Amino acid sequence: HEADGDFFRLQPTVKLLINGEFKDSSTDSWINVTNPATQDVVSRLPLTTVAEFNAAVQAAKDAFPAWRATPVPTRQRVMLKFQELIRQNWDELAKSVTTEQGKTFQDAKGDVFRGLEVVEAACGIAPLLMGETVENVAGGIDCYSLRQPLGVCAGICPFNFPAMVPLWMYPLAVTAGNTFVLKPSEKDPGASLMLADLAMQAGLPRGVLNIVHGTRDVVNNILDHPDIAAVSFVGGDAAGRYIYGRAAANGKRVQCNLGAKNHAVVLPDADVDSTVKALTGASFGAAGQRCMAISAVVFVGGFERWREPMLEAAKSLKVNGGMEPDADVGPMITPQAKQRAEALIQAGIDQGAQCLLDGRGVVVPGYEKGNFVGPTLLAGVQPHMDCYKQEIFGPVLSCLEVNTLDEAIAVVNANPYGNGTAIFT
Repeated sequence: HEADGDFFRLQPTVKLLINGEFKDSSTDSWINVTNPATQDVVSRLPLTTVAEFNAAVQAAKDAFPAWRATPVPTRQRVMLKFQELIRQNWDELAKSVTTEQGKTFQDAKGDVFRGLEVVEAACGIAPLLMGETVENVAGGIDCYSLRQPLGVCAGICPFNFPAMVPLWMYPLAVTAGNTFVLKPSEKDPGASLMLADLAMQAGLPRGVLNIVHGTRDVVNNILDHPDIAAVSFVGGDAAGRYIYGRAAANGKRVQCNLGAKNHAVVLPDADVDSTVKALTGASFGAAGQRCMAISAVVFVGGFERWREPMLEAAKSLKVNGGMEPDADVGPMITPQAKQRAEALIQAGIDQGAQCLLDGRGVVVPGYEKGNFVGPTLLAGVQPHMDCYKQEIFGPVLSCLEVNTLDEAIAVVNANPYGNGTAIFT
């Protein structure tokens, strides 16, 4: 969107990080970062220009020789200081996540903590960098291997964990001796910039970490730039397949974590209270916007005895703005995400599912413009239904019934999506 008027000039702008400096972009193209609970504009994000993108990659390339030559214990000490600073700024990071992403404040603190654990792991990276030696593989020949940094790496991040996923990526990469170009989600970039500032305070040298912003064009620049050696991506299926194919075709190492349809299998002897508590938290927490959310439950031996406990637990969850102390379920990320979830709920109903609890149309006092969908429970779901076949990425739980554990395993294995399965017994 083109920026115009006093309103846009008064909004804070999201900075680029290039060669150790937070900079305003010179672009003419901006998009709004909005609070999903209110639709208020939080900031304006630049679509990074080609020149700015190339400068970020060049900064990473120029920083690589000296950083690669930096002793491993020195790199680890940066991470030790970094994790200390994250702990000191935990609440402020979580507030940024809640403001831009919408999840509850407690959930946002968990978002930061899961990333912090990766920084802590980076502090002990030395054994993972060790090579191998095999003596006498042939007459008079010994064989050895070394683990060496690749060079400039890049990360493309999703909206749902704006602190955790960036911290999955660059702490391990830079502690291994690489330099990095990060593209946070355009929907919630604030936490990434706060964390980058803390990383530099911890001693990360100029150019080792750089941040660019944008959408498809910037992603394509990452995938095509000859000086970027490796790419990490977390996000949806279609984007991930595109990124994997284009990056691999350009000779890059690439890893992509894509969509999911995580199942729970509930056996007749499972404890009701603990099972119901686990299922409601795993399916409705973070408004279902987690790549490990349980979105389908296969009840072995029938659903009837689980119906009332599940309904009671789902109804007890409070839908509210993420900073409200009683909030259990916050808003979805965008109006479009809300509309898609609501459409898949309707598709399930149209195809024969029973909607035991309908979270559509929920109105939250004080947050009437929010992207809210309440906990939704669909029973009688069959594998051919769209609500089961597609990743809803919302607070919707599909309940299926089978007679035996073998049938349940067959249902789970027939689904094309992966990630995780839990069994309750």
